[in-house]
Amino acid sequence: MKFDIPLLSEEFMRAGVDFDFRKRKLVDVQNIFHKMEQRTLVAAYRFYCDKDLEQAHSAEADTMATYEVLMAQLDRYPQLENDVRFLADFTTKTKFADYAGRMIYDDNGEALFNFGKHKGRPVKEVLAKEPSYYSWMMNGDFTQDTKKVLTEIKLSMK
Repeated sequence: MKFDIPLLSEEFMRAGVDFDFRKRKLVDVQNIFHKMEQRTLVAAYRFYCDKDLEQAHSAEADTMATYEVLMAQLDRYPQLENDVRFLADFTTKTKFADYAGRMIYDDNGEALFNFGKHKGRPVKEVLAKEPSYYSWMMNGDFTQDTKKVLTEIKLSMK
């Protein structure tokens, strides 16, 4: 999801569609696999489905393999529930504020920077003490989603 959701978000925004994935429960089958087996999609497909992944890295093959892996994981691990809410919680490592992971939420729901010189510091605190950081990010090579979330945080400070 580190690649797919930011990519989808950017494409939606380019098309003028404001679709907020944060309002959806997302299940990351890779995180289930990494928590349970620590491998790649090709290895997961071989391990769970006992098949070789043909056409790896094509969208259709990867999507179908991901679905088959999830079904096999649900069969293999009785502690997993076939429930999107459960699986979304189980597969979430860090709660990202933006899809690219430049900002994360701490345990209290406060947004923190997750990169650079302000890593680990509250976004609101940085923007209050160093207002030019907002401009730097808005003019920088950050995703539209990152800029949108940063702007929402800044506007919430008023």
